Amino acid sequence: MSGMIDVFVPAEQEGTRAVVRGWLKQVGEAVALDDPLVELETDKVTQEVSSPGAGVLAEILIASDGEAVPGALLGRIRMGEATRLDTVSVAVSVAKEIVSNQQHESRLSPSVKRAVRVHNIDPSAIAGSGRGGRLTRADVDAFVAAGAGTSESGVTSVPHDRMRLAIAANMLKSVSVAPHVTAMFECDFSAIIAHRAAHKAAFEAAGANLTFTAYFIAASAAAMGVAPAVNSRWYDDRLELYDSVNVGVGTALGEKGLVVPVIRDAQAKSLIEIARLLGDVTVRARAGKLSPADLKGGTFTISNHGVSGSLFATPIIIAQPQSAILGIGKTEKRVVVREVGGVDAIQVRPMAYVSLTIDHRVVDGHQTNGWLAKFVETIENWPIAS
Repeated sequence: MSGMIDVFVPAEQEGTRAVVRGWLKQVGEAVALDDPLVELETDKVTQEVSSPGAGVLAEILIASDGEAVPGALLGRIRMGEATRLDTVSVAVSVAKEIVSNQQHESRLSPSVKRAVRVHNIDPSAIAGSGRGGRLTRADVDAFVAAGAGTSESGVTSVPHDRMRLAIAANMLKSVSVAPHVTAMFECDFSAIIAHRAAHKAAFEAAGANLTFTAYFIAASAAAMGVAPAVNSRWYDDRLELYDSVNVGVGTALGEKGLVVPVIRDAQAKSLIEIARLLGDVTVRARAGKLSPADLKGGTFTISNHGVSGSLFATPIIIAQPQSAILGIGKTEKRVVVREVGGVDAIQVRPMAYVSLTIDHRVVDGHQTNGWLAKFVETIENWPIAS
């Protein structure tokens, strides 16, 4: 006897609005267990929902471009039926979905078909990153961002994608609701540079890529002890302070924007554990392989804007409803004055500006400066043997 299997929107999509990018199967088509069934897109990631069983796609309840609330019913699969596709309908489907050179036999989702039409792109020119080499909307967006947009009279027109529109809305909302204030300190990176040089090979042998960001995460967790309000979220009726320091790390995706994968419980992790987790999420972020769970639960954020040459940036926009964000500027050799044996001495040190932008509804100036002072102290006094 045939039965129905419900297909739901995944529940773990904290604070994000998801939409259906496109169905990869149509009503009446056969589906196998774990077949890619539908693409969802939030402001941060594109996610495939796989078939929870084998059968025939019986209903589509949320169509392309429809809002997909966590837990909502997307569609239904009828179990225990074979699929009989009409020859004419197959021919029509193929004619719509196969490009003029006829070499691509894979189906294009509705959102991909719309995108290639808008940009006048031959899908065969784009390498697909989906399962089995299937072309995804993210592949088309990346192709356009790399310079393949439509051009007229010397002007390239690139329509906003959902991620860019969502980033814009989130940034505008943050600066509209939160009074941003930024404090700036200088930090000497000599100690962590020496530590990294001494331990990088051992970390790599243990499967961890030791980057400076790992130190920044660990030092941020240490600094929360002097200003716990920095590790909090503001809501209209309350402030939530967290024991767990869940650090989001801004990861650039080129012209596509950025995502912020989260390293959870940083206060309880060693440097090598942080480095290993950070390496994993960074690689998957740049490959477009993050899941919604990887972006969930952040209580504090780091923007390492110095990797692209910026000395300082202010204010760095806070990821609402968090209360603060750390900025790390470019490391430069600078002339500084240090006391050596009771006498001032001029030295050349690797220095960087570090900033803390806070929501002034939550955090005051003395807490901000205390937090930064502890962060700098932790970085500058990192023991080489640890």
